[in-house]
Amino acid sequence: MAIGLNNLKAPAGATHKKKRVGRGPGSGLGKTSGRGNKGQKSRSGYSRKRGFEGGQMPLHRRLPKRGFTNIFKREWAEVNLSELEDRFEANAAITPEALVERGLVRKSLQKSIVILGKGEIRKALSVSAHRFSAAAKQKIEAAGGKAEII
Repeated sequence: MAIGLNNLKAPAGATHKKKRVGRGPGSGLGKTSGRGNKGQKSRSGYSRKRGFEGGQMPLHRRLPKRGFTNIFKREWAEVNLSELEDRFEANAAITPEALVERGLVRKSLQKSIVILGKGEIRKALSVSAHRFSAAAKQKIEAAGGKAEII
């Protein structure tokens, strides 16, 4: 027999019949339909709020508030010298746009790049960034490159 869209069906045992509740005592799920006795939880449409603890003061309201979020905090995109060594050839001009292009920095952080001194650098690179660590600046200049703050 060929299989076609007209004779597709689930394999045996894959589907189950829907439970018919509230259909008399003989069904085993009559009267209260398996919901226990009276109360809010037995009614249709019941759903309690997240964190509800039966009327007890919920945990998120019992605990004190702490700290704050500094709205002026600036997030920096950190780039190590070892990454520059691997991704750029000698005498390359490294700009924020070039770092985004090579996948070292997300486009959203293009305006705040800091170069850190982790790793060694043996190529002369001309690096333009918004900030340099002291070690990074020293290593770039020692390799014959230029560290320019934008």
